[in-house]
Amino acid sequence: MIEFENVSFSYTGQEHGGLRDINLKISDGECVLFCGRSGCGKTTITRLVNGLIPQFYQGELHGRVLVDGQEISNIPMYQIAAKVGSVFQNPRTQFFNVDTDSEIAFGIENEARPPEKLAERVEQTTEDLHIQKLRNRNIFELSGGEKQKIAFASVYAMNPQIYLLDEPSSNLDMTSIQELKEHLRLIKKQGKTVLIAEHRLYYLMELADRIVYLEKGEIKGIYTPEEFWQLSEPDREHMGLRAVDLQAVFPQKAHLPAPTPVLELRNVTLRYKKQTILHDIELSAGKGEVIGVVGHNGAGKTTFSRALCGLHKDCDGQFLWESEPIERKERLKRSYMVMQDVNYELFADSVEAECSFGIRNPDQTLVNATLEELGLSPYREQHPNTLSGGQKQRVAVAVSMICGKDLLVFDEPTSGLDPVAREDLLELFQQLVKDGKRSILFSTHITSDLDKCADDITYIKNGEIIASADKASFVQTFQSLKAPGEDSLNLEEIMVRNERGTYNV
Repeated sequence: MIEFENVSFSYTGQEHGGLRDINLKISDGECVLFCGRSGCGKTTITRLVNGLIPQFYQGELHGRVLVDGQEISNIPMYQIAAKVGSVFQNPRTQFFNVDTDSEIAFGIENEARPPEKLAERVEQTTEDLHIQKLRNRNIFELSGGEKQKIAFASVYAMNPQIYLLDEPSSNLDMTSIQELKEHLRLIKKQGKTVLIAEHRLYYLMELADRIVYLEKGEIKGIYTPEEFWQLSEPDREHMGLRAVDLQAVFPQKAHLPAPTPVLELRNVTLRYKKQTILHDIELSAGKGEVIGVVGHNGAGKTTFSRALCGLHKDCDGQFLWESEPIERKERLKRSYMVMQDVNYELFADSVEAECSFGIRNPDQTLVNATLEELGLSPYREQHPNTLSGGQKQRVAVAVSMICGKDLLVFDEPTSGLDPVAREDLLELFQQLVKDGKRSILFSTHITSDLDKCADDITYIKNGEIIASADKASFVQTFQSLKAPGEDSLNLEEIMVRNERGTYNV
């Protein structure tokens, strides 16, 4: 059993974040979902259970957190690790090896198992989780979603009694989310206790025994799934929560004709370490356009995004800007990319300084207005690395708005955001292109993002673009292939089915 007794916590040097007056009991074998807006305290809950608070994250802690009757702050970290397994929001922060097999085996290696038993457990883990294709791979060559799978596998191999997962679906495509759901079903069937901090709710509705809603560090509601379903959609939106039923999300009608192309790709091929990743790419984007890029984990979305910005060197074919060839260095000058892992591009010692970092003669009025627009003004003096994942993402978005580039490229920008912040960001995308001076391209696994703001959708699969059109045409192409008697499909269902190979377009 896990018990929180009058727990309050505040991080050293931070005015925001933390928890207040948390009282909660979690029974053995229970699956509990923690939800709420970015910065509400979900991740802090998990850090209290795995001992990272107070043994790693410093702050003022009141009350007690007990696991099986023992106060967690008094248990050595190696003993906690044997009982509590954690899958962090950013899996890169928990890797210790450079290849996947060694990473899966790392935890059980530290238990001093005999080599034959260790190999047997690694084999069993990859078989149980169906990740044989990720064996013997370089960690740094995996996609974000594939890294997340390896992080989960390394925890599963240790067979802990308690699993903590911090936004485990944020980097996953729709097929991988279904696989994650089955993995969670598996460990729940094994009698494990599961705590999940998550923004995506729909895939957990069949698994969660209780849903704990947090707001500004306090528990504002505890629901059974049945009670949670009874909440109206406006109530859930007001609480800052995503949809629980994807069938409520349908594509909008066709948009206005696309403007004259400003960026064009003709017969472009991208390679990584002499291996072809994408080939024969054709794409055009006009000023004032928002283009969504979708595809399964490892399809090449990030490589494609990097090539547009001039960050990827090994490519052939033509890149044109306003019908004139544009070289890689010139693409670097005209574009800005917000990476999937924003920690790679945060350099300054305060949020305000980050927003003008590397910009000559920054417009302070624009900096202030952007911080206000993105809800970052209260954090302007904080170090970016003390923010939540969603807040870091907004800082990177703020920089992209301030730097004034012609092409803004975002790699899964909404993955760590709560629904309110996500809606705000997608509306900002529309505002950023409203004046017709710039273009936006963003990759995503959240297809409701496409419905909200994308003018066109580009779908990458098996090394090529298999569909690229406005939303209405894109959906119409797939709707014509639905099963006889089947109702209309939403974008989410289209992606899942195509990634499973049900439709072959």
